Amino acid sequence: MGDQDVDRVEGFVADAELDGVRLDVAVAGVLAISRSRAAARIADGDVTVDGRVVNKQHRMRAGEQAAFTAPAPPPAAGPPPAVPPVRFEDEHLLVVAKPAGLVVHPGAGTPDGTLIDALVAAGGALAPAGGAGRPGVVHRLDRDTSGLLMVARTDEAHAGLVEALRERRVTRHYLALVAGIPRAARGRIEGPIGRDPLDRLRFAVVTDGKPAVTRYRTLATGLAPDMAAHRAEVALLACRLESGRTHQIRVHLTTLGHPIVGDPTYGRRAELARSVGLSRPFLHAAALAFDHPITGERIDLVEPLPEALAGALDLVGIEAPGPERLGEGESAAGA
Repeated sequence: MGDQDVDRVEGFVADAELDGVRLDVAVAGVLAISRSRAAARIADGDVTVDGRVVNKQHRMRAGEQAAFTAPAPPPAAGPPPAVPPVRFEDEHLLVVAKPAGLVVHPGAGTPDGTLIDALVAAGGALAPAGGAGRPGVVHRLDRDTSGLLMVARTDEAHAGLVEALRERRVTRHYLALVAGIPRAARGRIEGPIGRDPLDRLRFAVVTDGKPAVTRYRTLATGLAPDMAAHRAEVALLACRLESGRTHQIRVHLTTLGHPIVGDPTYGRRAELARSVGLSRPFLHAAALAFDHPITGERIDLVEPLPEALAGALDLVGIEAPGPERLGEGESAAGA
């Protein structure tokens, strides 16, 4: 076989975050693979710790070195993706309408083909303060979440946007279609979010997680078609973030007992997603409002639902809400 196909040995040194973490969980997180695949590689002797073969239950200790045989590097990256539609742009920042399926920045399992790659290839300046591989990034959307996303062009704008997010001066409304109908028409979900101790590829409400608050309102309810075996009620929620944790809305709504329709990680009701024609989670960053960190201009944007999500609403008998309904009954800092 050619040299490009030969496996290479890689590994990692356990840091404070991995201290005490099971070996299969640590390997799964580092390689961005499932825990079962990681366990299988450990059982096959493909993973060693400080040169020893150990079992999957081994608890890593800070400073230990895990080594494993990894697949050969992928072929050279192809052309970058197209820049998504730009909804606001000046020399300080821009706001794009990210489509589902596009990762925001390079990371484990996605070294290229990201939004940042697209923006860099387009030639516009991005704030170095975002960090290596993440220039301009001040917040992110999950791969399969669509909607409005801010990116900083200058370090001054980056600092201002990060501060505004931290001080809750950025209003972010999302639309989510969930399984079932929440008992309370509106509510505040508060629960610290961190890595799921049983699956490092998931997040959960955990006692030692980072504080997180999501507010929601029920906008409309409907019934999924072709689900005669059991009633498949659904509800369209407007969600507002008071914090910005990874998978926050998805985790909080699952904790409430109403996972997002089409979410393969937390929802796990594939038949419900199929009945409304969804192959992605119904989660959309529909509205974004903030004061420009340099000029002070008020920027207030609304992004319509993509075709796939609008079609799902049609099938359950819910009319897509207008912009005025997203912030109905709320102020920028309100309840």
